[in-house]
Amino acid sequence: VQLQASGGGLVQAGGSLRLSCTASGMILSMFSGSKMGWYRQAPGKERELVANMTVGGTTNYADFVKGRFTISRDNAKRKVYLQMSNLEPEDTAVYFCNARYYTSNYWGQGTQVTVSS
Repeated sequence: VQLQASGGGLVQAGGSLRLSCTASGMILSMFSGSKMGWYRQAPGKERELVANMTVGGTTNYADFVKGRFTISRDNAKRKVYLQMSNLEPEDTAVYFCNARYYTSNYWGQGTQVTVSS
């Protein structure tokens, strides 16, 4: 299983980015049966949950998201997205895609998001 995240970049405060994560090596039933999520890690800080979505479509967001981010998934394409709006300099971090399938836990390589003030 490989998770390939993309869509990061440099954006000014108040701007938007859309992150994508593509899962390869996962048959449809495995992907659709996985809880998919986005985490982030800023320099010197621990990795933290940004948002996740259960198999049934229930979403969970970190408090700091404050309605600015939206997670979505396309099972047929084996993709998960993170639409980020009204970005703040504090959102600067490496963003990681995560898939949890029963007891298995998979991570992508991360994509850098930098928000300038």
